[in-house]
Amino acid sequence: MRVSRSLRWKIALTTTAVCCAVAAVLGVLVHNVVARQIVGEVRKEADTALDHALTHYTYGTSHGDIASALDPPDLPRPLRDLVARGQTGSMVGERAGKPVMWAAGPADGKALAIWLPYESTRTRLREVDAAILASAALAAGLVALAGVFLATRISRRLTATAAVARRISAGDLDARVDFPTEGRQGPFRYPDEVRDVALALNSMAASLQTQLEAEKRFTADVAHDLRTPLTGALAAAGLLPEGRPKEMINDRLQALHRLTEDLLEISRLDSGTEQADLGEVPLGPTVRRITAATGLGASVTVVRDATVLTDHRRLDRILTNLLVNAHRHGRPPLEVTVDGPEVVVRDHGPGYPPELIEHGPRRFRTGDPGRGRGHGLGLTIVVGQAAVLKIGLSFANAPDGGAVTKLSLPLAPGG
Repeated sequence: MRVSRSLRWKIALTTTAVCCAVAAVLGVLVHNVVARQIVGEVRKEADTALDHALTHYTYGTSHGDIASALDPPDLPRPLRDLVARGQTGSMVGERAGKPVMWAAGPADGKALAIWLPYESTRTRLREVDAAILASAALAAGLVALAGVFLATRISRRLTATAAVARRISAGDLDARVDFPTEGRQGPFRYPDEVRDVALALNSMAASLQTQLEAEKRFTADVAHDLRTPLTGALAAAGLLPEGRPKEMINDRLQALHRLTEDLLEISRLDSGTEQADLGEVPLGPTVRRITAATGLGASVTVVRDATVLTDHRRLDRILTNLLVNAHRHGRPPLEVTVDGPEVVVRDHGPGYPPELIEHGPRRFRTGDPGRGRGHGLGLTIVVGQAAVLKIGLSFANAPDGGAVTKLSLPLAPGG
């Protein structure tokens, strides 16, 4: 995954950069200490040789073992000026094109100088620098590999956690992150933020599953418990004398009957046992017939007809619910457009509330009061039946106002 690769390489590059920075600082410090020690040894040897040369010059004795001269032309200017002030000193310079360590001191108003070969010292310094650079590169490489290894483990666990979160959001409430919570010696004592996130996700999924299962059981129990007394109430209402009171009672009982049937249908959809009776259906004529049967005055436009593989009865239920919802909560005109295997239902009312578009319909919630009153069950049934028929379903609002619902049905073979 792109995210995991990004995280893995960010961690690896960060650890490598930090290692390189630390290695560079330590390398400079080591170089300075070693160079000061090596050069100090040569400088000390040069100072000792200069003392011997000055002693031999003072007593007029020979010193064939020491290369020295009075006012040599190659003597560096800073060292010559230092001697002119009556002081002694040493510095690295060149003589006859070769690096040497110069040391000079005053002798009868002149500069008595000695020189020692410096090429071997420079070679030693280059070897030390090469060793420091190689050690730093090796350390950076090892740290980079360790960073990639650790980052890969972290990113894999985060990727697994993200995959489970997506499965849960898609409706698979049985999905869990399978991370060990205990070691051989009992619960882990050291902190592990990735494991904590996984455990929190598992806990959230379990809690959500429990709540949804309780809601499903409640819906099914209420529907079943209401059905029997409601049937008796409807039969008793039929015995009432004709008149306005009977019409009002029958109207309310029929509304309660429809609500009970909706709850029963939702409970069957929740159980996951619904099976579609699929067949090849000409979409254009079917949509025209269903729309006309609702008697809501919706217009149907067939841009391009198609034969789809669906359940005629369930498709009827879906379109009827969408049209009733548009009529109840929107404003005319109601428009139905068939374009191949796609059906679009729209009204010209206030549109769907943002929560419904983002999260989908939720039972017993209608969202924005501008959409009118209701139980919020019609669109819930639409979502459930569409899932049974493998119909793509989306809710949106038109730019010029109005709710838009789009159905994408599977084509029949050769359709």
